[in-house]
Amino acid sequence: MSVAPEPVQVQEPPPFRRDHRVHAWIAVKAASDAGDALWTIALAWTAVQIASPAIAGFVIAAGTVPRAAVLLFGGVIADRSDARRVMMLFTILRVGVLGAVSLWVLAAPPTLAVLLFAAIAFGVCDAFYEPSAGTVARQLVRTSDLPSYGALAQTASRLGTMAGAALGGLLVAVTGLAGSAAANAMTFTVVFAFIALWLRPRFLLPRAHRESALRGIARGFGHLRTHRTTRTLVLALSGLNLAVGPAVGIGLVLRAQDEGWGAPAVGLFEALLGAGAALGAVSVARWRPRLEARAGFGALVVQGAGIAALGWGPVWTVAASAFVIGVTAGYASVLLSATFSATVDAAFLGRMGSITRLGDDCLMPLAMAGFGMLASATAVWVPFAVFGAAMMGLMILPLSTPEFRRLSLARR
Repeated sequence: MSVAPEPVQVQEPPPFRRDHRVHAWIAVKAASDAGDALWTIALAWTAVQIASPAIAGFVIAAGTVPRAAVLLFGGVIADRSDARRVMMLFTILRVGVLGAVSLWVLAAPPTLAVLLFAAIAFGVCDAFYEPSAGTVARQLVRTSDLPSYGALAQTASRLGTMAGAALGGLLVAVTGLAGSAAANAMTFTVVFAFIALWLRPRFLLPRAHRESALRGIARGFGHLRTHRTTRTLVLALSGLNLAVGPAVGIGLVLRAQDEGWGAPAVGLFEALLGAGAALGAVSVARWRPRLEARAGFGALVVQGAGIAALGWGPVWTVAASAFVIGVTAGYASVLLSATFSATVDAAFLGRMGSITRLGDDCLMPLAMAGFGMLASATAVWVPFAVFGAAMMGLMILPLSTPEFRRLSLARR
């Protein structure tokens, strides 16, 4: 297995448990995730009020297409530019978008055009911001501390999202879209200030050569072809959500409808998924496996079995399966994200991250449609079994490779 060159250390990080700069960054990012969650609820609620549920779904999804269209360009920029500057630029652009929306709806009633503008603008900003933000962990902490960083960051992010979602409905009811936009703009202002004043890299990543964006994208796919370990990681991580997303997003609703469990059961399943994911993520910090990649992919084989199990049994077995899926998702996500950051050549980290994100944007609609078509044409349990088996098969592929079974971040 080819080993990516180590970044150049410019400052000695303290032990992770006493790394207050990193802890503060994780807290700031969690507050921003809370703001995003309440903004998403406000956007959907406002769209339903002025149009229809179908239009609301279209508004929420409107940012996906432009994000997918420019995501690879965001990866090129992440690999050859200063991540802090890119993040600051697109954070302040988000504040500008939110401010414009807030001022507009204070002067006139919200329109569908305004909502679409906000969703599309955020999608484009995400496409440039997220690849650069994905390199931050590698710039802040030692390779051996990446799982601990991921465990704390993901747990904080999930808690922030839950809190924002809980607050979002109340805030939009009291203050309307303008108040929700202003609240999210405040969280992004805090993010901007933190990045500008306190977020300083301890490790300098190698930078990609200056060349045209299209050539940079082509060089990224060429890197994928010639580096088997990176290719296997990218393919596996690109397909993670394609099995579980439809099973949870559509399948649980279908099961509750067919069995007469009602909407409260769907809410219970979603809550168990979220609680399990938070527990799985935080468990890495307490009980970290020695071979991170093997443990992460092994957990996702169990998740595939859990997806298949959602299609059978009474409500309590579905609830138990949802909790297992949540635990394995949180646990594996932390370990495999750390493995990805530590293993991929740092000069290609942004582009490889963009390609993995592209899987969700481009293939998730097809996966959702395929799950629904299978459920309509056959029995409800069939798509659960098919998608669960596909997840297990995809995860067995890296587990069959000796280099993944032996991979340990503690040795890097």
